Amino acid sequence: MGLFDEETPVRRKATHTIGEDLSSLSVDELGERIALLEAEIARVTAARAAKAASRDAAAAFFRRE
Repeated sequence: MGLFDEETPVRRKATHTIGEDLSSLSVDELGERIALLEAEIARVTAARAAKAASRDAAAAFFRRE
């Protein structure tokens, strides 16, 4: 009798590949995917806003006369 005799369910790491088959995922796993994707959307949106602010600041600087 070993230390890890009990079978524990193998949890997949929460990752997502665009277009992958979702039919084998549970409702909870789909919810995790949604949360992961929403967090990534927020991260990308923030990066885009930061780049736009930097671009606008540079444009304003070089428009000075």
